[in-house]
Amino acid sequence: MHTIERLSAAEFGSRLEELADLLVDAVEGGASVGFVTPFGREDAAAWWKGRAAAVADSAHLVWGCHAGGALLGTVSLLLADKPNSRHRAELVKLLVHRSARGRGLGRALLAEAERAAREAGIELLMLDTETGSTAEHVYLTGGWIRYGIVPAYAGAPDGTLLDCSFFYKRLAR
Repeated sequence: MHTIERLSAAEFGSRLEELADLLVDAVEGGASVGFVTPFGREDAAAWWKGRAAAVADSAHLVWGCHAGGALLGTVSLLLADKPNSRHRAELVKLLVHRSARGRGLGRALLAEAERAAREAGIELLMLDTETGSTAEHVYLTGGWIRYGIVPAYAGAPDGTLLDCSFFYKRLAR
């Protein structure tokens, strides 16, 4: 059994090391999530710590999925800061530890982020992901619409340039 909860600023601070572990696991697993190797726990912790002010200001919303006290996954929403784009947000860092994959946690995290966005009045979600990845399949089967593929958009952890698919999802009011 797992639980998904939005992390308050205090909870975010107390879970930084676990969030760092999730990010390191993703990079070590070859996920194109913005980082290249070598990439260690200190790098991951520094990245998450750099988000603390945005989390405290509720500009970066973070959810954690845990079971038995262990953090198994996370997802975030970055809220738009421009007056003409407050109706949209970007879904980022949907991560599930490799040891916990195949249990539907990614889909559960995605559904929770969508639910919370809808509740907050967000009408449009955007994201990008590696073309042909497992994550892309999750979005395609979850009602997201791919509106384009950009060749050689982002690097894999080993530096190889990868095509990325860009998605949106309109949320019902």
